[in-house]
Amino acid sequence: MLKFVAEAFGTAVLVLVGCAAITIGGYAPTFPLGILSVGIAFGFSIMAMVYAIGPISGCHINPAVTVGATVAGRMSWIEAGGYIVAQAIGGLIGALVLYGILSGRLTGYDLAKQGLGQNGWGAEFLGGYGTGGAFLVEVIATFIFVLVILRATAHAELVAVAGLAIGFTLVILHLAFLNVTGLSVNPARSLGPALIVRGQALAQLWLFILAPAIGGALAGLADRALSGPENG
Repeated sequence: MLKFVAEAFGTAVLVLVGCAAITIGGYAPTFPLGILSVGIAFGFSIMAMVYAIGPISGCHINPAVTVGATVAGRMSWIEAGGYIVAQAIGGLIGALVLYGILSGRLTGYDLAKQGLGQNGWGAEFLGGYGTGGAFLVEVIATFIFVLVILRATAHAELVAVAGLAIGFTLVILHLAFLNVTGLSVNPARSLGPALIVRGQALAQLWLFILAPAIGGALAGLADRALSGPENG
């Protein structure tokens, strides 16, 4: 149970801090320069959580990472199910807390217009990319991200610096791909804001569940291949 609580907490922190950089921080109107600030918020949040809850749960805080770890043979599907439920709950909690903060703005906050840092794609979203490009970006970026996580945690001597590698990888991926989808690579990160904002964000949620799951599974298979016989 402590593992599940840790996963929920870590995911809530990631969503709260990362999406707050977009909404409270107000960096969205400053893109593309503001992309660095948002990338740092997400990347450094997960870096902090790796060291805070990593010893408890491994700090997946992302269903795609859990899928990758399970495909790689590092955990059972039963335990993975518990992790994913906890991450989904954490993502929603983080989004709710953020919405609560924004709702206290004295000048008001228009959720429908200003959003909650949700992911998306389309002609009127950031760089104006289509469904195919959005799907491909989420699969590729998630594959890279999850593979870095799996390889950085594969050997005991790398654990001390794993948080740095994971955090900076997420920053770099934001710099490269945020303008396409807002960069999810994490179904729980997309779920919370989408459930609150609803509308198009909720209608497009399927892509941010399916594409990262595929990318995570592919990373798990790649990790097994790179690990050789020792990983079954």
